[in-house]
Amino acid sequence: MIRPIAAAVAGALALTSPAAAQTVARTYAAPASPIAQTVTVPAGFETIYLSGVLPDLPKPPAPPADAEVQAESVFAKIAAILKGRGLTEGDVVSMTIYMTGGEAGARMDFPGMMRAYLKHYGTPEQPNKPTRSTVQVAALAAPGALLEVEVTAVRRAGNP
Repeated sequence: MIRPIAAAVAGALALTSPAAAQTVARTYAAPASPIAQTVTVPAGFETIYLSGVLPDLPKPPAPPADAEVQAESVFAKIAAILKGRGLTEGDVVSMTIYMTGGEAGARMDFPGMMRAYLKHYGTPEQPNKPTRSTVQVAALAAPGALLEVEVTAVRRAGNP
């Protein structure tokens, strides 16, 4: 009787060993969807929150950059911040994008932002896509900024 119990305990321990550790699971409403419908992060991961990242803005009298240029600036800055923490864009599990229309009453340039976003997420080199919300706001803290992006990333606990 002791042998079957010992075998069961050994089997249970094997399931919880680092070699059997789970990975982040993502689901998509459709394969071509630019965002994940859900992301499930198993136990054993730590969460890293990045504060809102604003674009680098041209100095006057240069004309203000459009949403695509600003978004590319933001996504490049996010990639650099992540890299400095030992993470990649593939570790991003959630994203919130705040966008303005630029001028009072104007619509946000969602297509411009998406052109930059699709260069960073869901590519052959980096196929992971985060859950995401994009919200139009009246204004941002930096005059001339058309977007600000917050991200949440995860990595296995214990990684630098």
